[in-house]
Amino acid sequence: MTLGLRANLNQFIVLVVVNAFVGALVGFYALVPLIGQKEFGLTSNTVILSYIFSFGITKAFCNYYAGRLADRFGRRKLLIFGWLLAVPVPILVILAPNWWWIVFANMLLGINQGFAWSMTVIMKIDLVGPANRGLAMGLNEFAGYLAVSITLIASGYIASLYNLRPEPFYLGIGFTAAGLILSLLKVKETKQYAMLEAKQRSNQSQNEGPAPKSVFVFTTLKDRALSSSCFAGLVNNLIFGMSWGLFPLFFASKGLDVSTINFIKAFYPGVWSVLQLATGPMSDRLGRKWLIVSGQLTQAAGIWLTVFSNNILGWIVGSCLIGLGTALVYPTLLAAVSDVAHPRWRAESLGTYRFWRDVGYAVGAVFSGVLADLINIPFSINMIGLLTVASALLVAFRMYETIHSNKAGDQIRRR
Repeated sequence: MTLGLRANLNQFIVLVVVNAFVGALVGFYALVPLIGQKEFGLTSNTVILSYIFSFGITKAFCNYYAGRLADRFGRRKLLIFGWLLAVPVPILVILAPNWWWIVFANMLLGINQGFAWSMTVIMKIDLVGPANRGLAMGLNEFAGYLAVSITLIASGYIASLYNLRPEPFYLGIGFTAAGLILSLLKVKETKQYAMLEAKQRSNQSQNEGPAPKSVFVFTTLKDRALSSSCFAGLVNNLIFGMSWGLFPLFFASKGLDVSTINFIKAFYPGVWSVLQLATGPMSDRLGRKWLIVSGQLTQAAGIWLTVFSNNILGWIVGSCLIGLGTALVYPTLLAAVSDVAHPRWRAESLGTYRFWRDVGYAVGAVFSGVLADLINIPFSINMIGLLTVASALLVAFRMYETIHSNKAGDQIRRR
């Protein structure tokens, strides 16, 4: 048993493919706001965005407990459990007689994403060890969000040819079956790799960090890098939740059809996914902190370009800028948390970070939905841009560079 990407390449590739199927399930749900508006006659933006709230809050809690349970029961069992809960999701959306069936389906989807995506992250970090975390996260998120982009385009095209449902969601049934079967037949347990790294690091340093019972508080509040990463992650997914809920309604108000809306939106996860192949390993060489800062400022620029543009070209460029900024931020934050967290409590620390990150879905749904109802959609989108700039400033002034904590043999610097 050896740590490293090359030594574990076959299993790593299997996990990349599995995460592509996990991500593919999310791409269909950009249709949900239009289903709420056109099929169920919903007029309240807050109610329409309730499906994102249900998804985000369940995914957030599952992320946290996935980290803790992964150390207790192993990674593979939780991955398979997550896939089993995904089985009824597209069926519920297809058969839904009212909006609250859709909300419940998205709760199940949140549980699926919380367990299945979390396990692909943790398992890849287990396999590669400390040397290539940024690259590993770049590849993981590339696969997941490229699949989101592809299914966005495919589902929008199918919906334009047929209906908003059921036809686009038939693909979701196929992706769920494929992901579950692949996980059952090809994925192997990786917890032993984390234990090997822990043993190696213990030989180099006696510093194992906080006791397990304090990991949540340590990650959320005490360590400056971890707490800054948690807030930056929350804001990142606040953007994603806002874009998933309000951008379709914003573009529809401009007279665009569902195929064009999904085509524009697909540039966001598409650019994000592809560029992570570069930004993940870039963070291994250049460090984490300033990539996060520059990424969040780029996200804000993309948000404002989108809301102030009045043509398709401007909206596409805005979507690309949000994708570029997210590519700089997303794998880098995961790698930063992994730098600081000791292997013995890393899964729980990653779970804590992913909890706060995905609370951003719920916060974004409530915050942007209420503002859109009280004032209007463009104002709500603008406020998300301001929050993104505030997060960038927090990272710039509070976070320390975590790459040094790994290279210096676990001497975590708290500045």
